[in-house]
Amino acid sequence: MAVAGCGSSLSAAPISPGGGAPTGSAAATRSSAAVSSTTTTRTRPVHVSLSPHVTPLASTAPSAWTPVAKVAGATVAWEAQRGGVTLLRFDQHHAELHLHAGSIYPGGTGWPYGDQIQPNEIHRIIAGFNGGFKFNVPGNGFEAGGHTAVALSPGLGSVVTYTDGTTAIGAWHEGVPRHGLAVESVRQNLQLLVDRSKVNPSAFNCPLSCWGATIGGRIVTARSGLGITPSGQLVWGAGEAITAGTLGQAFVDAGVVRAVELDINPAWVAGYLYVHHSTGPKFYPVVPGQAGIAGQLLLPYNRDFFTVVSR
Repeated sequence: MAVAGCGSSLSAAPISPGGGAPTGSAAATRSSAAVSSTTTTRTRPVHVSLSPHVTPLASTAPSAWTPVAKVAGATVAWEAQRGGVTLLRFDQHHAELHLHAGSIYPGGTGWPYGDQIQPNEIHRIIAGFNGGFKFNVPGNGFEAGGHTAVALSPGLGSVVTYTDGTTAIGAWHEGVPRHGLAVESVRQNLQLLVDRSKVNPSAFNCPLSCWGATIGGRIVTARSGLGITPSGQLVWGAGEAITAGTLGQAFVDAGVVRAVELDINPAWVAGYLYVHHSTGPKFYPVVPGQAGIAGQLLLPYNRDFFTVVSR
């Protein structure tokens, strides 16, 4: 994949997952190296959570949000479909996002979460889905647990998880990181696809060179992304035959205020829900027609990816 830089006329609103003060000027001038010095271990205690009760839908999701996972009776995940885009929404009061390092991208050791669903996640896993572009593509970054695979760049759309387990989405140093919160991981991928509840105009007028080279040069292809609502709920979206503009509009229609595009093209876009059994979790694909990832993230995978687990 190759991406030509296209600037965005949109700027990120101050981020505050679950409510709170906006990012201060001190945070906006911190370098990625300074942030790295704070990425150590989680500040909250590690505890054993109840296994989620996951109930995948038997058919294509309706337009209305439908519960697909509960923890201790509380709904933590919903599924819907808008404009050919499958959407999963997660309540961060009961679930948290983990950034995993792939066996090749970025490879190496010392990452908080490695190339498959971890033993400390296996009984808590709700969902898993693909990460961002390969690291040789301009406009991305990867940092986790104090280690940097690709240096972070100001202005890029960033999925930022703090050591308290909450995740925010915004433009780096233009909304995230939030001042006073230590960072556990950051995955950057291009500019923001959605900002202030508006789709980036380049998603419509610069669909290929701004939003990723596609197989065969097709504007319509498999695409995915991750967004956040005003209340801090996370929304993952993907479709097998959509444009960047379609993905962005689906996020806006779902109440998302900021979103990043993640990976594209059929071989690298996939999402799963996991149903728990005595023998371990069983995967269920959520995007109609998705090519899928070998091992469904339960076995080692060479690319980075995300998991959502119960708190």
